[in-house]
Amino acid sequence: MTAVGPLDAMFLLGESREQPMHVGGLMVFELPEGAGRDHVFPEGSRDYLSQLYHDMVAAPAVNPLFARRVRNRALDLGYWSWEHDDDIDLEYHVRLSGLARPGRFRELFELTSRLHGTLLDRHRPLWEMHLIEGVEGRRFALYSKIHHSLLDGVTALRWMQDTLTTDPDTTDMPAPFALPASPESVVESTVGRMPTAAELFAAIGRAPGGAAHVRRVLADLAGLTPVGLKSLLRTLQAEHSSVAFQAPRTILNQPITGARRFAAQSWPIERLEKVRAITGATLNDVLLALCSGALRNYLLELNALPDKALTAMVPVSLRGDADAPGGGNALSTMIADLATDEADPEQRIRRIMASTTYAKGVLSGLSPLQRLLVGALGFGVAGPAAVLPGVAGRTTPPYNVVISNVPGPAESPLYWNRSRLLGMYPASIVLNGQALNISVTSYDHQLHFGLIGCRRTVPHLQRLLAQLEVSLVDLENIH
Repeated sequence: MTAVGPLDAMFLLGESREQPMHVGGLMVFELPEGAGRDHVFPEGSRDYLSQLYHDMVAAPAVNPLFARRVRNRALDLGYWSWEHDDDIDLEYHVRLSGLARPGRFRELFELTSRLHGTLLDRHRPLWEMHLIEGVEGRRFALYSKIHHSLLDGVTALRWMQDTLTTDPDTTDMPAPFALPASPESVVESTVGRMPTAAELFAAIGRAPGGAAHVRRVLADLAGLTPVGLKSLLRTLQAEHSSVAFQAPRTILNQPITGARRFAAQSWPIERLEKVRAITGATLNDVLLALCSGALRNYLLELNALPDKALTAMVPVSLRGDADAPGGGNALSTMIADLATDEADPEQRIRRIMASTTYAKGVLSGLSPLQRLLVGALGFGVAGPAAVLPGVAGRTTPPYNVVISNVPGPAESPLYWNRSRLLGMYPASIVLNGQALNISVTSYDHQLHFGLIGCRRTVPHLQRLLAQLEVSLVDLENIH
């Protein structure tokens, strides 16, 4: 058996009917002129997708990661572990769906909303993929979801990218779950049983620079005494002393239901780059300012804007760090001041820049393991409202909204079995007391926004898309 890491286990422990803990994504493709594996289909959609679906469920092998199912038995003393499913049913995990007419994005997002609001079956590997035909304009979509305990959003997106190519004529391309296994973390190489601590350190020590890495890990672990943990908590609280864990109560920080609403749209990166050049901000700061202005206008429209500024929890990926610990999730977090109490867009982005600069400075002084623990604490502080009845909406929220920016593929355009990828829209998690999540990824010179919210708690979610455009225009008019 393979142990479930502590941050990964949080996503299993925190799951309920009202609070599914999977991340997802919607990819929109343009149909090829008419192509299947062996035949040409002049009418395109139905025959092409039917063939594509049958090829997917006939995959000869499944990557071990996608064959994992979770186990939590009394004999395991409450510890979560992964076990291999030797009889995975691909016809259950992969589904072919037809979109209601007239097949607009409105109907596509409505279907995505329903799919994203349903729990994954814990008796099976925790993922699903849905091929969706009938999207207007000779298009189809692929919606996928995978439990956050298995993969974080950055890794999930990379898995999807590995199925794509820049060659528009390539066929017989595998689905993400059928990609060949590749060397993963030390824990991945011990599937089938629990590795011992000695085996873990021995394997790390054999890697290039491994002895030094072992010393660093041991030094980090030595700091995880009660005093060390208190120090980490103080570090998290000090990310920005004026905003950390002092967010105002808003309509976004109320109890949630299990139903979701999904909305998505794309904007040219060039427009945000112009704002970046004008202000000297990073692209991520511009993105936060864009969301800040949209949230301000949205709440003003509802007569629900608090006097105090909203804050955002911003996940920070550790995947690029060679010393980052393994596991399904390698994330840290920072708290950003969104300055929604500021009417002037230039002053608003200046405050955001100061806030993120401070937070990144705090994180840069920590080791990779310590940053991972800050990430666990960042997610964990939302826990009381997420799991205790009656807490959400009655206490001060640790932050108001989650805003995540996941870098997408650098190359474009990309294709999957001759179908051109037009857009990719992330769909993440909302928590009890944290009813809105804004996730963004980049592809083909555009930023693709995916908004997910509780259907009942967040009214008229789609209006945020219009407010994002208004906010971007305001930023473009800064001189």
